[in-house]
Amino acid sequence: RTPNRRPSGRERHDEKITVYVSAEELMDLEHARLVLRGEHGLAVDRGRIVREAVAVVLADLESRGDASILVRRLRGR
Repeated sequence: RTPNRRPSGRERHDEKITVYVSAEELMDLEHARLVLRGEHGLAVDRGRIVREAVAVVLADLESRGDASILVRRLRGR
């Protein structure tokens, strides 16, 4: 994989995962969607936001490894 990983964006997807989140996490995601729409003129759905976030975090993991935000958060730092 390349550090320039890009999310698939708006297209038909063949694979699906189910992710359970807390009510607070869902509210945060919905708030982000509304901020993107209201303040940045980006009308995107929650799935697109999640795919973008995953792409960013995985690219950071690939480029920074042990110093990545994902590794640090999973280790509780």
